[in-house]
Amino acid sequence: MAGTTQRKREVFPSKDELSVALAKYTANLSAKFCKEKGFFTVVLSGGGLIDWLCKLLEPPYIDSVEWSKWHVFWVDERVCSYEDPDSNYKLAMDGFLSKVGIPNENIYAIDKHYSADGDAENCAMLYEECLRKLVKQNILPLCTYGKYQYPQFDLQLLGMGPDGHMASLFPGHPQIHVIDKWVTYITDSPKPPPKRITFTLPVINSALYNLMAVCDDHTEQCPRSIAEIFKHNNLALPAANLTAQVEEMWYLDQAAASLL
Repeated sequence: MAGTTQRKREVFPSKDELSVALAKYTANLSAKFCKEKGFFTVVLSGGGLIDWLCKLLEPPYIDSVEWSKWHVFWVDERVCSYEDPDSNYKLAMDGFLSKVGIPNENIYAIDKHYSADGDAENCAMLYEECLRKLVKQNILPLCTYGKYQYPQFDLQLLGMGPDGHMASLFPGHPQIHVIDKWVTYITDSPKPPPKRITFTLPVINSALYNLMAVCDDHTEQCPRSIAEIFKHNNLALPAANLTAQVEEMWYLDQAAASLL
């Protein structure tokens, strides 16, 4: 795993223009990988991302994207029932996935029963087992780094919290340092709900393309965190550790980028 891609950024006047660019970026990569290998592996996150993907539900993308060739994953998930408003799965299904023609068997959600029971450890273990099966099925290739290998996704669509967290890797918590697992878990998340599973940092950074989208949430902390990352490369903020194998791109609205 090279992990040496340059951190690129584009700043947009509004969330709407960011959404347009996000849809175009995603659709272009979908077309590229569907043509090259016949399918597209894409990783979603929670927060505002699903709202920002809404432009894919409009022309020209709704009819031109080869939805049946998508394989969809989550970079992190809250350990709760599928019906819980906190569920990233529910957020994505209600706002996006149910409106496009992705086969159900290509949507890889957290284990339904263990998540409803609040069992974060088993949820993480089973999600990693799911990824390992897809490696054997040649859906996911492996990316080698040191003595470990990690699954490689085509595109991950990520978000950053105002405190600089990404996925469920939080500042000052040990999950950011896990390298011997593909999926780990947290039971004391500083942001509710407390139980979550998350890809580990090496898995996130093994992706070919990583797109981080950040819109200011009207707090002072968000633009400060962006400035810490871009001006000072403050690695105490998990999002500052992001890289990719081909391209690491940050899409920011003007408010998030106000201190750059």
